[in-house]
Amino acid sequence: MRIIINCVLVLTVTLNITISSSLALDKPLKTETATPADVSGAFTLILYGANYLDDLETIAILDYEGDDYHFKPYAPEFNYKVKKGVQAQEALKEAEKFVSFHNSFWRSRLIKIVDKEGVTIGYEVKPLYRPFIFGFSDILDVYYWLKENGNVKVIIRLDVAIERTRFRGSNGSVGGGK
Repeated sequence: MRIIINCVLVLTVTLNITISSSLALDKPLKTETATPADVSGAFTLILYGANYLDDLETIAILDYEGDDYHFKPYAPEFNYKVKKGVQAQEALKEAEKFVSFHNSFWRSRLIKIVDKEGVTIGYEVKPLYRPFIFGFSDILDVYYWLKENGNVKVIIRLDVAIERTRFRGSNGSVGGGK
């Protein structure tokens, strides 16, 4: 009986370590500040958001064409538009115009997305909003997760502090419930 208990204990510990280590290694890709001079080549331009007048979850992603990576927002396809074969300067110009539509827009930030080896695989053009409107200017949390076959899952959401203030019902509960 003692041997069975020890075997179960060893298997349980081994399974926990395996699961914990696999989850610990799954980190989003790194992002770094970039300049327009860094951007060259042809891109697939992904324009996410701007679906209604007050849509703060708006961002543009420049996905290098011809590489092994493909960006895919984790959202229904009607939440974003895709344009293929856009040259760097035109992509930046269109991305800047796209993210600047909101009346609280202040300026944009250009960010490069790098793979696990440190190679740039794309860029994001992120809107920064007037800090006196929301309390801070960078209100979007954007994460890039490398999946199988070079697919990059993009998670875009409002900062939790902003989301809580924007979507409360009249009685203070989220979603307007009782």
